[in-house]
Amino acid sequence: MAKRKAPEVNAGSMADIAFLLLIFFLVTTTIETDSGISRQLPPINDEEQDPPPLKEKNIFIVLINSNGELLVEDEKMEIENLKDEAKRFLDNGGGKGDEACNYCRGPGDPKSSDNPIKAVISLQNDRLTDYGVYITVQNELVKAYTELRNREANRLYGRDFTAMVEDYKNKAEYEGDVDKLKERIETVKDMFPQKLSEAEPSRSN
Repeated sequence: MAKRKAPEVNAGSMADIAFLLLIFFLVTTTIETDSGISRQLPPINDEEQDPPPLKEKNIFIVLINSNGELLVEDEKMEIENLKDEAKRFLDNGGGKGDEACNYCRGPGDPKSSDNPIKAVISLQNDRLTDYGVYITVQNELVKAYTELRNREANRLYGRDFTAMVEDYKNKAEYEGDVDKLKERIETVKDMFPQKLSEAEPSRSN
């Protein structure tokens, strides 16, 4: 009786199947990205320059110690109160003459910041500071700037600052004048510049 040959497996299409599976997984797989804090570093400058002197009242010191406790101007504070306290400092408008702020709505305390342009928030932390607390504090400080910018953008242009920024990010789909939109964004940013320092500024009286 003649031996029957075992049928050969046609492997010609296996490469095509593997290729299709590879494409499928590449298309459907989502890659998680680490989130961080958006900060823009200053441009490189070959010439060393001394930092401008800052009045003590124009510096708002926020400290997070190793126990995760928040100290604002050497006083303990709950994180949920930080945003409003930062807004009060930035919007104080205590300056006179050339340093006066004609759009500030704060109490005008002469012992607090002269105007938002001179106001600096100094965030300091310990090496053992919990990262989650650090990020939460950062977010609260950024919210203070954002809310003040939204207020002025609504007063001047009838729109939130955040909405204007979002439109500029999607400027390819924006139906208005992009150059005018950018100019308005810069105007509001100049009114409340985000001066959030993570190194203690030098002080002078």
